[in-house]
Parts: sequence; structure tokens; C-alpha cells
Amino acid sequence: MNRIMASSLFMPGPRQPCIATLLLVAALCTPLSANAGEGHDHGDAPPAAQDNGPKRQPDGSVFLPKPAQRQLGVRTLVVAEGQHPKGFELAGTVVMDPNAGGKVQAALAGRLEAGPKGLPGVGQTVRKGEVLAYVVPTAGAIERSNQVAQQAELRAARALAELRVARLKDLQDTVPRKDIEAAESELHSLTQRLGAVGAGLSTRDALVAPVSGVIASAHAVAGQVVDARELVFEVVDPTRLRVEALAYDTAQAHSVAGATLALGGQRVPLRLMGAARSLRDQALPITFSGNAAVLGTLALGQPVRVFVQSEDKVEGVQVPLASLLRNRANQTIVWVKESPERFVPRTVTFVPLDGTSVAVTSGLKAGDRVATQGATLINQVR
Repeated sequence: MNRIMASSLFMPGPRQPCIATLLLVAALCTPLSANAGEGHDHGDAPPAAQDNGPKRQPDGSVFLPKPAQRQLGVRTLVVAEGQHPKGFELAGTVVMDPNAGGKVQAALAGRLEAGPKGLPGVGQTVRKGEVLAYVVPTAGAIERSNQVAQQAELRAARALAELRVARLKDLQDTVPRKDIEAAESELHSLTQRLGAVGAGLSTRDALVAPVSGVIASAHAVAGQVVDARELVFEVVDPTRLRVEALAYDTAQAHSVAGATLALGGQRVPLRLMGAARSLRDQALPITFSGNAAVLGTLALGQPVRVFVQSEDKVEGVQVPLASLLRNRANQTIVWVKESPERFVPRTVTFVPLDGTSVAVTSGLKAGDRVATQGATLINQVR
């Protein structure tokens, strides 16, 4: 009886579902759990959170532990309020001292020839009065033929004058003395004229160094044909360079209290020599001098940035220029160290002072510790 009932369970009727089929489908759909043995974990579990690394806090501050600060080279500076001269930036150029530099130009058109020591190259030291090159004048065919014809006429006239002087000397007992002196004077004049014409055909114009220094630029090649007033050499004394800045506001040119030259992170103090009284390209040139050792490393004509301090004062906190950064809203910020391992961004406004520092007029107060080195790395912490 039990066998008949069991067999009836697995034999579907016309309206009864197949129980065996349902059991098989349920078994296949059930997920199988596989547990790895000890030491065979595949690492699917999320790593444990580490709270001791640099990270950005929800309020925008940055948590930076001491080891990370040393690794990133973070340095801070306690700021103080004070009065600082207002500054503005001018575009400048390195120029030569007119008393210690000069240009060598060809006075007439001709062909270049090397001097006694050859043609000097760029950077070569020369002395005042040293012959750098020669210019052999070039003349047209008609002009040269006229000079040759004139030279031939003068030679013939001189030969006749010599014969006349010799004949008069033979008759000096019967010829007046004044006639002999007139003939000799004419002979001397013809000789001088012939020498002048001959020198004009074979003379060379010497190009000499106007000052002692080094060759700043050279545009000379042996055999080169140059025109009159063409620049051939430029001589400059590297120990006596100057800086010329252009001020487009006349008030700036007449309110200069000091100036510095920005060379990377270095500030080179400059001395005001004077400002022009006439415009040049709608600007007033201002001339400065400075440390000869530093200016000597610059090239003639090199563009530089000159930061001028005016006589007006501004109240603020002086911080290095490297402390200023930009946030996501493109606002100027600085990072202030509020605790040993916490840095907070402060939105500030500033006025430039020189090439390496600014005066913060709002956003900071005296006693704040501002990040001066490594601020860029702090700003990148997420």
C-alpha cells in the first residue's frame, strides 16, 4: 500500500503538477555557499579604515599628521600686522650703461675683412681702441673708372711738373726765384692730390672697440658686404648693466620709494637713477641700477619683472607669495595651522608688495600660523 502511494506521488495526473519537477527546479535555483579553508581567503572583505592618514574633513579642513608634514616638507610662519609700502609691477629690460657699452657700425658700404686678431666672436673680451675688423669700400664700375682716370691725369701732370722744376733749376741764374718756387709748389700739390686719389682706391676703414668689455653680439663674417650705418658688433661691460622699466602711469614714475628685481625666489634691490620726462611708446622709462654681480648674470635685452614700492602705505599682514593658492571656487586662499595636525583654508584679499611677498588685507589676523612651504601639497589632499 505504501509503495502504491509513493508511486502515485511521482505519477502526475491530468490536473496535478509534477512534484518531482518542482523539487528539482528549487534545488537548482538555491545558491550554494562555498567556504574557503583556513589561509585561502580571497580578500573580498573591504580593508579596515585607517584614520591616521592625511584626509580632507567635511568642513573643508585638512587632517595632516606630523609624519606626513615632515614628509611633505610643510613649513609655517607666524604672521604679524604692520604697515607696508604699496607696490606695483613694471615690465623691465636689461640695458647697457651708455658709458660702458657701445655699438660698432660701418661708416661706409664695403666688404668686411678680419682684423689683426681675426674676427671676434660672441663673449670674447676686447679692449678699448682694439681693431675688430676692416671695411674695404666698394665703388661702382663708373665711379671707380673715373677715379682711375683722374689718377692717370694727375700722374701725367706731376711728370710735367717735375720736368719743369728741373728745367727751371738749371736756369736758376737767369730765372726769377718766384717762378722756381711756384713750380715746386705745383709739383707738391699734384703729389698730394695723387696720393689722396690713390688712398681712396685702396684705403680700409678700421672698426675699433669703443669701450673695454665683451662682445655682446656679432654680425660679421669674412667677406660679408655691409651697408653704411649697419650694426656689426655690440660691446658691453657686464659689470655695469642697468634695468629700464616702463611706467604707463606718470604718477607711478614720480612716487618711487624703492624697487626690487624678481629673479625666481630671489629679490635683488635696485637703486633709482631717474625717470624720463618725455614719453616713449606712451610710457615713461625709469632707469635702475643694482648689484653688479647679479645683473652681470643677465643678458642684454632680457625681459625682467620690476616691483616698485611707492610712498603710499597699506595696512596688512605680510606673507610669502607661495602661500597664496586657489580653491575650487577660484578664490584666493591661504592654509592656516589651527592645531598641530589640522590646517584650515582662509579666503583672503591681498595687495602685491614685491616679487616674493604680498600684504593680506583681510582674512588673516596677527598670530596666525600660515603655511609657507608645502601649501600646494596641502591643497591637493582629498
